[in-house]
Amino acid sequence: MAKGSSNVAWNRLDLAPVTLIDCGEDVLGDQAIDRLVRLALDRDPSTEVTRLDAAAYSPGRLPMLASPSLFGEARMVIVPRGETMNDAFLADALAYVDAPESDVVFVLKHSTSKPHGKKLFDTIRASGFQCSVIPAIKRDSEKADLVSAHAKSKRRQITREAVQDLVDALGNDVRELLSAVDQLLDDVPGTIDERAVHTYYAGRNEATPFAVADAVIAGRTAEAITLARHAMATGTQAVPIVSAIASKLRGMGLALASRGAVDPKEIKLAPWQLRRARDEVRHWSQEGLAQAVLAIAAADSEVKGGSRSPGFALERAIVRIGQARG
Repeated sequence: MAKGSSNVAWNRLDLAPVTLIDCGEDVLGDQAIDRLVRLALDRDPSTEVTRLDAAAYSPGRLPMLASPSLFGEARMVIVPRGETMNDAFLADALAYVDAPESDVVFVLKHSTSKPHGKKLFDTIRASGFQCSVIPAIKRDSEKADLVSAHAKSKRRQITREAVQDLVDALGNDVRELLSAVDQLLDDVPGTIDERAVHTYYAGRNEATPFAVADAVIAGRTAEAITLARHAMATGTQAVPIVSAIASKLRGMGLALASRGAVDPKEIKLAPWQLRRARDEVRHWSQEGLAQAVLAIAAADSEVKGGSRSPGFALERAIVRIGQARG
């Protein structure tokens, strides 16, 4: 086998004697394993699938599971938390990957944030076995792309506005975000739009910092203040609300710049973010936008210790931004 492994996308993995999943986003690692299990059972419904706990591993367990079966059943051994491996597992796994069984599918997933077992992982990579690196998903644009791709994989359509509303409502937890997409796909026929998202998740996104920011930028000042008070009453601090508004204003400033002397390629916004910012900035003058930026800059200082009442500082900024838009 050729030395040195190549990276295979998690949703393109195929059955192989050894597969290593370097997982920065746990839910996608689990989906990669689910994909391989489906492939194995599609190929042979009698496949015996075993999941090993690497932390509680007993010596000899892996070679026993991989040894030829009396009745010749296909076998699949999955280690979902390789980063927890004990010394016994490390020793047996190193010996196994040196000469794996060709009719056994061995899948090892580990968290990239916990590199325990590095010797084993490096050995698998150097031996040329199938590997998939799944980076952590942190940016909203990455989460939006994931939602769209997830719906597309199910042969369904979801509008850009619905995607953004889902990310705003549930984007702090990628697993929960994809679970929400699956729920919508199961319950809503046809294209998933923002009305469907609001119907199912209005209670989740109506008082988020992003919902406050949307209301502020749209000139719905009274609604923005109500949402801000609700958000703070349920545990959200003023700082992330100010940050969300500032992010909106920065995006609008970049949208304006993209129409002038600045090269659009230098605008660090995803295409859908730039389109949305351009839609929002149409209702603003350059002078009004400048005033809004000054108002949110002052509020940023105040809510980070410059004021005894962060809530009042936030509400005052919301009013000033509303006046600037008007």
